[in-house]
Formats: sequence, C-alpha cells, structure tokens
Amino acid sequence: MTEKTKVRIGWLLTGLFALFMLLASVTPKLLQLDVAREAIAIAGWDGRHLLLIGIIELVCLALYLFPRTSLLGAVLMMGLLGGAIASHLRVGSPLASHTLFGVYLAAFMWGGLWLRDPALRALFPWRAAPAGTR
Repeated sequence: MTEKTKVRIGWLLTGLFALFMLLASVTPKLLQLDVAREAIAIAGWDGRHLLLIGIIELVCLALYLFPRTSLLGAVLMMGLLGGAIASHLRVGSPLASHTLFGVYLAAFMWGGLWLRDPALRALFPWRAAPAGTR
C-alpha cells in the first residue's frame, strides 16, 4: 500500500470516528437531549455532569483532528473512553455491546491516526510474523 493510500484511509477512518463522536455522543450531551440524560443516568452519573463531559469530548476531538495536536487528542480521548469503560463495568452493562464499545472506538481512532501519521507508524511499526512461525 502506498503512503498516499495509507494517509487517505487514515483520514477516512478519522473522519468516520469524528462524525460518530459528534453525532452520537457530543451533540446529544451539549444539547442536553433525553437520550443522553438517560444514558448517563444508567451509567451511574449525575445528569449535571452531562454538559461538562460533552465539552471535554469536544475539546479532545478537536485536538485529535488537528494534526499538530492529534497525538495529545488521542491520548486524552483514551482517558475519556477508559472512564466510559469503567463506568459500564461498574454498573454491569453488557460486555460486548456496551462495556467494550470504548475499546472498539479506541481501535478505530488509533487506527486512523496510525495510518495518517508516518511518525506514529515509525514509532509503532506493523511487523509481519517471522517466516516459519505462522
């Protein structure tokens, strides 16, 4: 795969991640929609934290989208996703559909960043298994 193709696919994954976060997570929280209030209550959080969590998500997402701060944004977003995973574990949410959803989002987010950032690919290279170990 060419460098240009990797970067394009990376930006595509990044765009899909950003679109999902904006539409499914950030916007409902910022607009204080009932769906967000219900979801945060099920996770055991007080609804008064909804706006603050939405703002934090938006800031992390903006940092992630801007190339100069994308690594910082990804690390901060991981903290947020980790908190969501912990909240779902604490209240006993279903594992595959709710608790691990943060892991799925994180893989998508990091995959997009890894593909679009040659420096990150150099730091964490994809290595094929040595011959004879497959």
